[in-house]
Amino acid sequence: MNGWLGIYLRGVAMGTADLVPGVSGGTIALITGIYARLLTALSQANGATVMLLARGHFGRCWERIDGSFLLVLAAGIGTAIVVFAEGIQFLLAHYPLVLWSFFFGLVLASAVMLLVTELSAGDRLGCFLVVLGASAAALIGLLPQGSIASLPGAFFLAGMLAITAMLLPGISGSFILLLLGMYSPVISAVTDRDLALLAMFAGGCAVGLLAFSRVLHWLMQSFRKPLMATLAGFLAGSLVILWPWQLVQSVIIDRHGEARSVSALPISPARFAAELGDPQLLLCGIGALVGIVVVAGLALARARV
Repeated sequence: MNGWLGIYLRGVAMGTADLVPGVSGGTIALITGIYARLLTALSQANGATVMLLARGHFGRCWERIDGSFLLVLAAGIGTAIVVFAEGIQFLLAHYPLVLWSFFFGLVLASAVMLLVTELSAGDRLGCFLVVLGASAAALIGLLPQGSIASLPGAFFLAGMLAITAMLLPGISGSFILLLLGMYSPVISAVTDRDLALLAMFAGGCAVGLLAFSRVLHWLMQSFRKPLMATLAGFLAGSLVILWPWQLVQSVIIDRHGEARSVSALPISPARFAAELGDPQLLLCGIGALVGIVVVAGLALARARV
């Protein structure tokens, strides 16, 4: 899984995860072992690289930004977005509890793995940052969602903020789009092949990616342990968002005339059964277990390399 096919499949997994509100492509990059390489490559898109490009040193420029890696990864992400956008929407509409359970298990196992490998015994600062990160992610998950869809340049702004979140394990770009009221418009633009809106969204993504990746890369180089502790906390806190059994507090009618949840609270399966219907405990348990096994398998594969 370390060759180009492995990079491509990681990209497919990242793109698929980014389609689901509450699941971060950054999480997939982290648990599949390419997070540091991704940040390093993105951070090289700076003034020095532009100068190389302007002087016609295309080969050196390509090598500097790890171009082959980024190209193959981007191809995988793009494939997932184009191919699976409608499929993810179908699963969210018809099998939401099982899908959320799978991602809950995946992120739970990832958070535990990160805590075990990165947090040292007696590390008070690390423990504080874990709690801080978890609290921030949980707070974001419980915030009511608004909408910027009517603002000029909404797709550009949404792309810039969403890609920033996508780089952070534990915070989903799709969830940020939900908070901004832009999830349905962006998914519709993808499924409708609206190239003008998609170009505006991609432009925002490019700006956010180039700016924020350098900050993250510097943090990774200078403060790896505190950063990883904070990211582990973010992963743990995002479980609030991924908890399958949610009680909707308020809804809005989107531009397609469909009701969309803008505020929900996690509840117990028993309360879900009493108020909303079958909690599908067996299927959800299997889904969560599959997610845990996937992470365990990835960790085992990395350990053998």
